[in-house]
Amino acid sequence: MTTDEFVETDPEAARARRRSARPLLLRLHFYAGVFVGPFLLVAALTGLLYIFTPQLEQVVYDHELHVPAGSSAQPLESQLTAARQAVPDGTVVRVRPGREATDTTQVIFSRPDLEASHWLTAYVDPYSGQVRGVLETYGSSQATPVRTWIDQLHRSLHLGDFGRLYSEMAASWLWVVVLGGLVLWWSKRRQHRVADRRAKGRRKLVAWHAATGSWVAIVLLFLSVTGLTWSQYAGESITDLRTALSWETPTLATSLSEHAEHGAHAGHSGHHSAPIADAGPDRVLDAARGHGLDGPVELTLPAGEGEVYLVKQIKTSWPEKQDTVAIDPASAQVLETLRFDDYPLGAKLARWGIDAHMGLLFGLPNQIVLAVVCLALITTVVWGYRMWWHRRPTREGFGMGKPFARGGWRSMPPAGLVALVVAGALAAWFLPVFGVTLLGFLLVDALLGLRAKTRPR
Repeated sequence: MTTDEFVETDPEAARARRRSARPLLLRLHFYAGVFVGPFLLVAALTGLLYIFTPQLEQVVYDHELHVPAGSSAQPLESQLTAARQAVPDGTVVRVRPGREATDTTQVIFSRPDLEASHWLTAYVDPYSGQVRGVLETYGSSQATPVRTWIDQLHRSLHLGDFGRLYSEMAASWLWVVVLGGLVLWWSKRRQHRVADRRAKGRRKLVAWHAATGSWVAIVLLFLSVTGLTWSQYAGESITDLRTALSWETPTLATSLSEHAEHGAHAGHSGHHSAPIADAGPDRVLDAARGHGLDGPVELTLPAGEGEVYLVKQIKTSWPEKQDTVAIDPASAQVLETLRFDDYPLGAKLARWGIDAHMGLLFGLPNQIVLAVVCLALITTVVWGYRMWWHRRPTREGFGMGKPFARGGWRSMPPAGLVALVVAGALAAWFLPVFGVTLLGFLLVDALLGLRAKTRPR
């Protein structure tokens, strides 16, 4: 996204401009728009594809996900047995009973040959016990193959860790482009209120570019921040910051010995000479329901002897339900409870932010807003390149738009320049990809300056 240059006709306005950061912001916004624009465009296009994948997978995998409603469901234990027969070389790790009467039970397996965070999921008819299909799923959201493919396209263009740099660059620069554009647009509006309404041609294009970006700025800033939480390098910085502020997402212990040490269940010492009888998933689910865990839940089975069941709510729409209980596998007694209300503020914000970024938090309205914002970003980027084309030299056969004049930093007040340098250094340290590309922009700018000095006049 780029902006355009406006000629100051008011001497007082011109003097104010010479004392402002506007010339420097114009050049930075130009470089960021020209070089980062393609990354923003790809992120917006792939994000637009992803928004409605929850509805898409319901249609594509209707046979696996849905069944006719029956009169009575079979016990979870029987459904697990059917799933194990369908995936004999896998290990059951989690179970998701159907949310609705027409949903299948999802039995989630791990297997050594699968990539990290990938699972095999058997979809079981809860009434007949028939396995309706087995799919490779991804992540904690149980993404089906079609949603996984589009998700990886949005994250990395299917290029692995190298491809993730594209999305991190887009998220790292989006907030800079948006904030810079807001400052440029609203400072210009104070000087050209009437002229903007009557603008035509190139100025009208600038007005549409800036006004559209302003209308969706808040959502774009939100998408930038939440997108960085998934990024490869900035994500580590965010994790470290959350750790320093004690804002990590809390979890419950998985072993009986830890619960015994905490005094959660005095009946267990943490040492057992004989295998413990398993109460089974049905009694465990009943215990969790009796403890207030309504709605959709996921059961994590004990990974081995001395481990507990974990039952967690997985409702990601507003109001979210994310309570978790640890349950004794022998007695089906609740050992410990973790309520979402007791999460640190940072953990709650992270949960809400992720779900809103994915279009889940407020359902269809959330998806519509994201779709509108993606379309607005695509349009704004295209307008930006159109404005760049307008700045090309027209007396030559072919030329590209020129950057704005160098030396804009000289017009800034010293205190403002120092503050900008410090803020840029901090941002570069916290967001490494932003820092590296910012150095690249400065290098390009320096090379252009040297070229201009050595070129014959």
